[in-house]
Amino acid sequence: MGKLILVTGGARSGKSTFAEKKAAEQGNNVLYVATAKRTDEEMEQRIARHRERRPAEWETYEGYKNLDMALEGLLKGKSAVLLDCITIMVSNLMLDGSCDWDSLTRDGADEIEDTILHQLERLVSLVKMNDVPFILVTNEVGMGIVPAYSMGRDFRDIAGRMNQLLAGTADEVYFCVSGIPVKIKG
Repeated sequence: MGKLILVTGGARSGKSTFAEKKAAEQGNNVLYVATAKRTDEEMEQRIARHRERRPAEWETYEGYKNLDMALEGLLKGKSAVLLDCITIMVSNLMLDGSCDWDSLTRDGADEIEDTILHQLERLVSLVKMNDVPFILVTNEVGMGIVPAYSMGRDFRDIAGRMNQLLAGTADEVYFCVSGIPVKIKG
């Protein structure tokens, strides 16, 4: 049965650095799952910084959809899987459709959330069926101001519910603040 470690915190809280350290403690044969899409120059720079920080021997898989199927064949012999990050995955899945979030009905938003939930449930099933520890990084987005626009509020709500699902399933949960990880579960 696989071990699930969730690392959460705010922006620039040190969660990725801590998660990378946790993955390295498991061994050198790490699969790094990068969920970010190259959308602009700033994102390119962020991706490059993350790449430079990782050990060269770590394998990288870039993607955010259907990760249970995509990763299944990549797990053999891995010492750990580090997925960075769940909230970027959620936002990418939200943006995959061409809907107008300002005029989207509650039923439409719920349908999108159900699709995202289904993908995360399948990922958790993959974790539990394998002996490879999975370390998932996610942002805590519910501690700030309420977004002024509909899509922002839906994102915050969906990300918060996905984080609750993952934290409830996780064996260990760490909250990072100002570069200091605090173990809050496990």
